[in-house]
Amino acid sequence: MNNNNSSIGIDAIAFHGPRCYVDMAELATARGIDPAKYQKGLGQLKMAVATPCEDTVTMAAQAGRKALEKFGIDASEIGMLIVGTETGIDHSKPTAVYVHELLDLSQNCRTFETKHACYGATAGMTSAIDWIAAGRARGKKALVIASDIARYGIGTPGEPTQGAGAVAMVISNNARLVAIDSQTIGDYTRQVMDFWRPLYSKYAFTDGHYSIECYLDALTGAWEAARENAGDDTRFTIDNIEACFYHVPFTAMARKAHFRHYEIDFSMNETGENLSDEQAQQRIISSYQKRVSPWLSINAEVGNIYTGSLFLAMMDYLRQNKNKGDANISLFSYGSGCGASYFIASVHPDAAQFARLCDPSEELNKRRKLSVDEYESVLKDTENTDLHENESLDPARWDLLENLLYLGTRDHQRMYVSN
Repeated sequence: MNNNNSSIGIDAIAFHGPRCYVDMAELATARGIDPAKYQKGLGQLKMAVATPCEDTVTMAAQAGRKALEKFGIDASEIGMLIVGTETGIDHSKPTAVYVHELLDLSQNCRTFETKHACYGATAGMTSAIDWIAAGRARGKKALVIASDIARYGIGTPGEPTQGAGAVAMVISNNARLVAIDSQTIGDYTRQVMDFWRPLYSKYAFTDGHYSIECYLDALTGAWEAARENAGDDTRFTIDNIEACFYHVPFTAMARKAHFRHYEIDFSMNETGENLSDEQAQQRIISSYQKRVSPWLSINAEVGNIYTGSLFLAMMDYLRQNKNKGDANISLFSYGSGCGASYFIASVHPDAAQFARLCDPSEELNKRRKLSVDEYESVLKDTENTDLHENESLDPARWDLLENLLYLGTRDHQRMYVSN
């Protein structure tokens, strides 16, 4: 690392997702679509489905609790809590305040919510890094949680790109997993209408093809800004990066992103080689297979989790990590509307010893599979959960095992149970 705060970064990480899922092949068949369109075209195998008793708050709190417990971090060590989400539960009251209470954090903990579509958690993470680097943390750590429910509705074009889940990360000045070089962070912002959700709608509006175009333009802009910030830094050459992580609304998007990444990298670091189109294409494919595709299996099992999708891919790498020694990685975060960041990070030489703690396989394997009819019933039931005055939701209906659940509203106030 080139800066004086080279050890600031991710000290702990954990995932929490819904109890239920639907199989993408079965969903495709029910919609009269070739399953290959979902499984190969989008790269999705399963899709997490949040029940009415699971919301942004419960998933965030569960993920946060896991991150603290698994990595032996006491709640008293947390001096800042940030929840990045685009699935807000109130126009005024932040999700983070509910999570703060459920995790029993100190009243002196700085707490807020960040929103910029799928970019919100990255905005929170970089803010936490700056907070520590500026000396404001006074030895404390930050807990940054990405928590979202991607929902587009039954039978809509966006239906196969739904999902739900939360990724919690503890940011500290002595990171055990990944150190983030803030000197390399490149930012990009442009007002575009590629994806949005008005206050009156539970479902988002999107222009899918335009959104992909905006995503790739933002990658180019953020990469160029990062390269300029870092100067002549050899870590920006893809051949010197072990793994490349991208925002993943569906896993096939990572392929599109890496092809653009490779193109801009090659144009900047051209060596004078004369490659045929076929040779160039093969080199890009080889790079993708080595640096990107091995880390997309969790995303394929969970689906789109908006703010946490990028970090779910990074978790996949960390759970498979067997390296001893520094490894350079790159991260690109994109939020529609749009905002983006690209930056370089370094995996800690001893991170491999925490691989088991980063692996959510056990949780994913215990999920309940829903039939398509059951899945549709769940989505319909979630339509009015915020309006269930004086009515208790029944967790047993979905075999919920969690001890932290949403129980609807009383007198317009959200109610949670935590055992």
